[in-house]
Amino acid sequence: MQGADVIILGAGAAGLYCAGQAGQRGVRVALLEKAEAPGKKILISGGGRCNFTNLGAGPANYLSANPHFAKSALARCTPADFVALVEKHGITWHEKTLGQLFCDGSARQIVDMLLAECPPERVSLTSRVEIAEVSRDDDGRFTVTAADGRRWQAPALVIATGGPSIPKMGASDFAYRVARQFGLKVVEPRPALVPLTLGGEDVLFRELSGVAAPVRARAGKAEFAEAALFTHKGLSGPAILQVSSYWRHGEPVAITFLPDGATDWLIAAKRDRPRASLRTLLRERLPDRLADALADRLGLERELGNVADKDLRAAQTRLADWRFIPNGTEGYAKAEVTAGGIATAELSSRTMEAAKVPGLYAIGEAVDVTGWLGGYNFQWAWASGHACAEALAQRFA
Repeated sequence: MQGADVIILGAGAAGLYCAGQAGQRGVRVALLEKAEAPGKKILISGGGRCNFTNLGAGPANYLSANPHFAKSALARCTPADFVALVEKHGITWHEKTLGQLFCDGSARQIVDMLLAECPPERVSLTSRVEIAEVSRDDDGRFTVTAADGRRWQAPALVIATGGPSIPKMGASDFAYRVARQFGLKVVEPRPALVPLTLGGEDVLFRELSGVAAPVRARAGKAEFAEAALFTHKGLSGPAILQVSSYWRHGEPVAITFLPDGATDWLIAAKRDRPRASLRTLLRERLPDRLADALADRLGLERELGNVADKDLRAAQTRLADWRFIPNGTEGYAKAEVTAGGIATAELSSRTMEAAKVPGLYAIGEAVDVTGWLGGYNFQWAWASGHACAEALAQRFA
């Protein structure tokens, strides 16, 4: 039996950061990881360069049954705080679009930094731990038993094993099983930041596989202006991944194909270029294959001068609000994150501790807080891990 102040399950972004922050505050941490090494998802993120935060990260960039839950943690661990840590370790970085920050070098630098932040005299990391059982005795002490018989015991336990997205990396629903074991509610998990699949008449758009264009995409009340990509299965690209987190089965996804176009641009074109066709105009603004597909479906093959204004306005409206009805998503295998998770109603927004199970905490993707594409989910991992570490320090240090 190995003793500690706290056992952290999962050495991903949230677990590693929490362990380091808690260890630096004097807390004795047993950090357990199922994989052969920590930070596997970090290493593949951002194309191997790790989009480690977003300069604009704030509560409005997150989905949750309680949209206010993330405010406290995000306010106490900001993107600027994490950038300062990155720079302290000499890691150079750059900003891409929309506030997204990436390492100039490799995502390995972030993993190495998080490990270096864990004081060895306080944080004990054990990899290749297949957990067989988690229990809590009458004195409130948690015991974690591995499949090979090893055991760890502590008065506090942190669930930081993430969600089931990217199962080939070892991801699973383990966090939800542990939460339910201790009576915590779980908001129904679903794949998020995930490509959408098309069927029915929309399946014809699969012929455009590989074609991308800047669009505005909408699902529910959410709208994002970025690129959309047609695939052999349906729709992907940043704009689609963003709205996928808000999309519900049976609902449409609306796309504006010429997001920067004037309201009556076809009427103006009829006046200025009456001999041009809709197909010609679309080819000037969109990739040829996409322009042809849209022109074929709109069916206006005559010169603009011979098309009634009402028909041109109808075409404008369709291009500004083209509805697709996805028949599903590509699932957890292609989802960057999982929406839903351990219900925030069960947790303190200040400490991440479960109200009805003293000593039990949940952080990161395991919790029902899901960020947008672009570094927001890492920032939630840092912020929730930091909030938990502060609470652990107040309890033990």
